[in-house]
Amino acid sequence: MNRSEILVSLDIGTSKVKVIIGEVSNDTINVIGVGTAESVGMKKGAIVDIDQTVHAIQNAIDQAERMVDMAIKRVIVAINGDHIQLQDCHGVVAVSSETREIDLEDVTRVIEASQVMQIPPEREIVDVIPKQFIVDGQDEITDPRGMIGVRLEMQGTLITCGKTNLHNILKCVERAGLQVEDICLQPLAAGEVALSQDEKTLGVGLINIGAGSTTVSFYIDGHLANTSVIPLGGDNITRDLSIGLKTTTEEAEAIKLDYGHAYLNTAIEDNSFTVTTIGSDEQQTFNQVQIAEIIEARLDEIYQFVLQEFNRMGYAQLPGGYVLTGGLMQIPGVIDLARDVFQTNVRVSVPTHIGVREPQFTVSLGTLQFAYRNARIQGKEYSVGIEGQHSQQQSKSKPVSNTKEKPKRKPKEEPKNKEGFMKKIQNYFFD
Repeated sequence: MNRSEILVSLDIGTSKVKVIIGEVSNDTINVIGVGTAESVGMKKGAIVDIDQTVHAIQNAIDQAERMVDMAIKRVIVAINGDHIQLQDCHGVVAVSSETREIDLEDVTRVIEASQVMQIPPEREIVDVIPKQFIVDGQDEITDPRGMIGVRLEMQGTLITCGKTNLHNILKCVERAGLQVEDICLQPLAAGEVALSQDEKTLGVGLINIGAGSTTVSFYIDGHLANTSVIPLGGDNITRDLSIGLKTTTEEAEAIKLDYGHAYLNTAIEDNSFTVTTIGSDEQQTFNQVQIAEIIEARLDEIYQFVLQEFNRMGYAQLPGGYVLTGGLMQIPGVIDLARDVFQTNVRVSVPTHIGVREPQFTVSLGTLQFAYRNARIQGKEYSVGIEGQHSQQQSKSKPVSNTKEKPKRKPKEEPKNKEGFMKKIQNYFFD
């Protein structure tokens, strides 16, 4: 890969679509652009309205483009859902070079060999994540290129998803005037930012609570072992507040973020606010303790479902404890309630990069970091993600925001020489 390049991640969430533009320099990602937009075409992590989802993607892309004054062409898309499945895979090839030096071609062949297995026709292979390479019996190798050997093996994780779900997401991205550079699994992306290597090795549970769903993932021996999605999230708390306060969901969401508290014991009774009753102009006054009762009850239920899911997956005891992330972590008291429920070590993870220091950006930032690291291992070459990148690289001393005379992408303009949708899918997965 180039010494310095620009990558763009796209996270289509239930409440918000998030775009992050990252400049990779010396294996470090610097955030240079961020875009967010309200997402109204998603329910519980699944697309229910393509047109509204496309509109939300375009709004987020336009916002990020204005920050860097360049047009986004290609994105790395984060996907999630209960249709995602993980399974172990194994590939073996003979080293092809006469000198027996392992090169990129050998790595590519062993990754392809690991995918030779029966997959149901309704499922699609998204990616293969190498766990380790084995050269002539020597295991625990992370990158075998340049080594000498006769037999190359790879043990990894094969990620598959439902064709319908994947194609709907890719169709939305294509209709927004973008090309899919790569696809990244959300639990892998979140783990890249939220978890330390020691936690992944020891055994840790990652809980990502979004608006429409909660994703639970388990890491052990440094790799993702299992993941599952619970169809409960922040929207359920908002609906409970809307019913309890007899107000609109929009006002209930604002109250949740501004005055909400998830732990009744530490809520402040003097912290009061007024609410407009739905269907009238009447104003009612409530305090933080009253809404903390509602929030705590629903969040406690979500935590209980999380515990049940980890028990079902066979991980009742986690030496590394639990790590919480996601947009709901902005509410005070979530960590106190979690410690009461889980009865073990719990912490909240928030990205540390400037401009994205909020838990809702964990997946978006992690998508860039994981995709870049995984591409290096597999030898993938990413194309230019932004128009005018070459000029920006030649004048790196100038701030990105001052780059001028860059062609702006028209949100609804169709790309020239566009290939058919199915052909692009085939090229992406089978090239």
